[in-house]
Formats: sequence, C-alpha cells, structure tokens
Amino acid sequence: MSMRASARGVVFVLVVFFTTLGCSFRPHAVQATDQESGARASRLYVVDHGWHVGIAMAAETLEAAIPGLEEHFSGARFYELGWGDSGYYPARETSVGITLRAALWSRGTVVHIAALPVSPDEYFAGIEVLDTCMNAAEAESVAAYLSDSIKRDEDGNLLNLSSGLYGKSRFFTGEGSYHLLNTSNKWAAKALKSAGMDILPTFKLTADSVMDHVRENRVACDNSVG
Repeated sequence: MSMRASARGVVFVLVVFFTTLGCSFRPHAVQATDQESGARASRLYVVDHGWHVGIAMAAETLEAAIPGLEEHFSGARFYELGWGDSGYYPARETSVGITLRAALWSRGTVVHIAALPVSPDEYFAGIEVLDTCMNAAEAESVAAYLSDSIKRDEDGNLLNLSSGLYGKSRFFTGEGSYHLLNTSNKWAAKALKSAGMDILPTFKLTADSVMDHVRENRVACDNSVG
C-alpha cells in the first residue's frame, strides 16, 4: 500500500472516529438567541444530589417546550430533571458491576422528571439548591435543551418507563449516550451553558464541579419572578 493510500486511510478512520464521538455527546447545548437583552426574571435551579445534580425550572416554561409533559403530571409548579444511565440511575441499590457497566458499556439513557408543588429550594430542604437567573431567550434555550434530552416515539409521545425516585416523578427514555466523558453532571453543565452561563461542560464531570461553578457565577434576578 502506498504512503498516500495509507494517509487517506488514517484520515478516513479519524473522520469516522470524531463523527462517532460527536454523536456520543448528545444532547448538545442549545445556544440562546439573545443573551444580552430582556429582564432576567426566570430562575434556573441546580439541585445537589451528591453524585449528580438536577436541573429545575418553572412548569409553564417546560410544559410549553415538552409536548405531552403535563399529561403525566398534575399540579406542578416546577419540574426537576436529571439525565443518566438507564441501568444505574433507576437502581434502588447500586453495585460495582452496575457502576462499571454505566461507565464503560451503557445500554441507554433515561431522564428522571419530578413534578414539584413548591419551589425547588423548599421541596429539597436540607440539601444545597442554587439558582441563577435568565432572560426569556435563555429560558427558552435551556427548555429546548431539556426537551432534546427526552426520546419520543414516531408519534412524538414521551416514552414512559417507570415510577421515579421521589414524590410525583417518572423515568422516561432519554436521548444521547452515557459514558465516562458524557456523564449526568456534564449533561447538567450543558443545561447551564444553554441558559447562557459561561461554562465549559467538558471539565464538569462531578457534582461538586458544577455546584462550585454555579456558586461563583450565578446571576441575580431583576425582580422576584421565577
């Protein structure tokens, strides 16, 4: 084989590799159309669950972005979402085997959605909940990102899997691939990037790293709405 043919082969392998790698990092952050103008009146909450963080926002915003969501819940003022491996996240008890399978050969992803009757800081009293504020365009972008995280059937319906971990909550089939470089906390960091926060999701693989960034970069609301 000639040197030129070998070079073409290497280039082809690299293209395939990076294309596959890019697909494996779905869902991708959604860029807000306007991060500069408009009142910052919508709160985005970040909930520290220890090994991962959850993302919460107003129910009306998410119900507008996720068709069919309201059909599965009632009386929600806020929704909290989390994303992760389909074997590890729903497990009531974990093991080394489940953990390794999630990190190295995940079989799929799920989204955990909890309907909250009160604000996240009230509902999750006793654990750390931080918030940052967004304008309307940023709120729409993060809602679109969260919507993109959930898989649907051919008719656009959410794929309801099982009951959730607390309160009124359910697991739904998720989009994207879970692995060591695309964890639940990186998913949360991409939600924050979608909300207009200056964050590099690549380096946010732990709950502490996400919470520390929000703590240092949170934006105050222009008023008490949200």
